[in-house]
Amino acid sequence: MSRITVIKVRHNNSGNVNKELQWLGDSLGLFGSRDKDSSCFRMFIILVRKSRRNESMSSDDLADNLSLSRATVVHHLKKLLESGIVVRQNRGYILRDANLSALVRDIKNDTNAMLAEIEEVAKEIDDMLG
Repeated sequence: MSRITVIKVRHNNSGNVNKELQWLGDSLGLFGSRDKDSSCFRMFIILVRKSRRNESMSSDDLADNLSLSRATVVHHLKKLLESGIVVRQNRGYILRDANLSALVRDIKNDTNAMLAEIEEVAKEIDDMLG
């Protein structure tokens, strides 16, 4: 099962890469209001940077680098894995794609495939209902 949330968030081009990453993550529903210390956002930034070099990171490495508990890291990784944005690789975690535009393109393709399946089943239900 894959779960992605897309949220319409007003975009104000800031020219600041961290603010742009925040907007992207907010638009993908990654960072909730409960993430008071921006731990998921900080994990996302590290994973984006590492993924560009095709380097995975273990949950322990993420926890050490961000001074977070392993439980906090695992909690956020679970959400990122469920969304399909992060995958396991070489005993660690990495973004699904090395660059963000490819990541968004893949999410778009996944979403279109899911909606096509839902539409097909809806048509079958309509046919059963007469």
